[in-house]
Amino acid sequence: MIHNLNGSGRRVLTFPATDTLSASTLVQSLLYLSHEIRSLKSKIPSTNKRNASEMFRLIENVSIFLEEIQLVSSADLPDSGILSLTDLKLSFQKVLYLLEDCTRDSARLWMAMSSSQVVDRFRVLTRAIGTDLEVFPLESGQLSDEVEELVEFVKIQARKARFEIEQDDQRAMDIVNRIFGQFRDGSDLDFTQVKFVLDHIRVRTWFECNEEIKFLEGEIELKLLNREKNANEISFLTSLIGFMIYCQCVMFDYQTQSQQKVKACEVEVFNGLDLDDFRCPISFEVMKDPVTLCTGHTYDRSSILKWFRSGNYTCPITGNKLTSIELVPNLALKHIIQQCCANVPKSKKEAIPWSLEAKGALKMVSLFLVSKLDCGTRLERNKAASEIRILTKTSDFSRSCLVESGVVPHLLDLMLSSLDSCAQENAVAGLLNLSKDSRNRFLIAEHGGLEVIVYVLKKGLKVESRHHAAATIFYMSSVEDYRRHIGENHNSIQGLLKLLREGNTRGKRNALVAILGLLMYCGNHSRVLRAGIVPLLVDLMKPSDGEELATDSLAVLAKLSENPDGASTILRHGELDIILQILESSSMAGKEYCVSLLLALCINGGAHIVSLLVKSPSLMGSLYSLISEGTPRGSKKASALISILHEFNERRSSGIMDPVPRDHSIHVCQPRLGRMVKASASLEALKMLARFLKELISKSASAVFTY
Repeated sequence: MIHNLNGSGRRVLTFPATDTLSASTLVQSLLYLSHEIRSLKSKIPSTNKRNASEMFRLIENVSIFLEEIQLVSSADLPDSGILSLTDLKLSFQKVLYLLEDCTRDSARLWMAMSSSQVVDRFRVLTRAIGTDLEVFPLESGQLSDEVEELVEFVKIQARKARFEIEQDDQRAMDIVNRIFGQFRDGSDLDFTQVKFVLDHIRVRTWFECNEEIKFLEGEIELKLLNREKNANEISFLTSLIGFMIYCQCVMFDYQTQSQQKVKACEVEVFNGLDLDDFRCPISFEVMKDPVTLCTGHTYDRSSILKWFRSGNYTCPITGNKLTSIELVPNLALKHIIQQCCANVPKSKKEAIPWSLEAKGALKMVSLFLVSKLDCGTRLERNKAASEIRILTKTSDFSRSCLVESGVVPHLLDLMLSSLDSCAQENAVAGLLNLSKDSRNRFLIAEHGGLEVIVYVLKKGLKVESRHHAAATIFYMSSVEDYRRHIGENHNSIQGLLKLLREGNTRGKRNALVAILGLLMYCGNHSRVLRAGIVPLLVDLMKPSDGEELATDSLAVLAKLSENPDGASTILRHGELDIILQILESSSMAGKEYCVSLLLALCINGGAHIVSLLVKSPSLMGSLYSLISEGTPRGSKKASALISILHEFNERRSSGIMDPVPRDHSIHVCQPRLGRMVKASASLEALKMLARFLKELISKSASAVFTY
């Protein structure tokens, strides 16, 4: 049937894994599958209702036959009986998967558009069940006459059963295909036709529509991750996504605040997951249909079945012999994998090749949303801003469609004039997503966006709006003229420092990266220092604020220390001990920022700072570690700092240079240290440094750490 559905439909059952099972075990397994199938009867499918009903009735009749076998002795069942039950189990498994697909809430459009394949699958499975029963030896005399008559009836029913595409299913397919053509041509859609399709598949809310989109996106991601790049299938899936995006934006009312919170919470949870955690231990691919063995370990169904087929009846992880090879579907994990695929950050995703139909749909949606921002009611403008925020996260093409439709000035107007806090937040979040594309930054600035962004940073109605504004400043500051212009607006730096003082972790991190972006223009250094940033950064380096904040704070301090005024301000706060402690216990990124900061302080702070550093018993060990384990950039800076410390120590020991008193000018050795750092970058200096390190390592540990 549908070999490319997620989790429940992407199954490969080439072998039933029952070669060594007894007849009684087979019957128990079949009755369990029968119970699972019949439990789906309460979930009325949106499509193929009559076909599903016929299959339920067939399974109920076969279940009576299985219950009769369970009551009588099956020890003497001939091989033909075992073969019949073995094949019947495989058929029951496939029926279960098919009916799970038909009753799945988030795959309604996909199942409707696949009705012809679904009908064929119903027909094939019904014939298979009839064939499986043909093999069973009814003449053994173990069954009652009534049950034997029932089996004969089921075999006839299976041969004569007719499965056809239902009239409403066909109509829905025809309408969607016509709509695809209208998307390609850019012609207007008949809303009554669109509404018929949505009513038919029972998608009646914005949230249900969003679930359909997430399912389809998850399918595409699974295909790309597992290198199943069938261009036609992916194109068809993107066309369906385009249709559902159109319905979501045009046909449904404004999503409620509770729905927004549910979605935001879900995305936050799944963003913390890694798809590598969901790879099968056998195939190392993302699991399509996770099943759990009696040992408690989970594998992809197709992989574990191949394992059994090769004659292995042990758990691949533990190596223990299995007491049962029953495979229990792990539905919870299957759902998590689907959601995780739908929420993989875009940077980790392979670009989706949008079909012509999907592109046409996005263009129509963009024009619709911009028109609502332009002349819609307050509620319509809010809804449009919310949809734009979502669309600008999905793809480069959707962002380009919105920009071409003229969305930028309308978002800026909503950010500046709206008294609705949610509308302002959605508008600035949408602008943030647009600013990630370098081509859009000029357009934002051209429409006065820099002033509007700073205004929201300073006076945003919600703290989330101010967080988004800070992140937008980071992207806009990639252009030199813009970071100079933003820095000259005193409200920008004041607003960012206010976030550092009062914001939550996310807000503080956004403020730090925005400040780092502004510092790329040297004229902003003095402005940031005068605003009093250094004490705030020192406070953020405390362990209680989290390692990520400490690392970001170190990055800003390292940038500030690159000029003498910044180094002087940092040194006046006397926090070398904190920096050295972080160097010992921080992440690799934190260690590299620490070394960059210390190196800059030595260059711009003078011999007094070097004299303090050589007294640290743990510094040299941390620097050696960074040389061997860090990035080339971090290793180079660590080597330069070791060279400075070594030469200072040798000059002091030989009496050539007396230790500099504490009140000595911190700039006394700046030229000398600067030349040393530049020299260390040359090949000869690096060779000399390597020889020096080799000599140090050959000495005793106490000699190395007595500086």
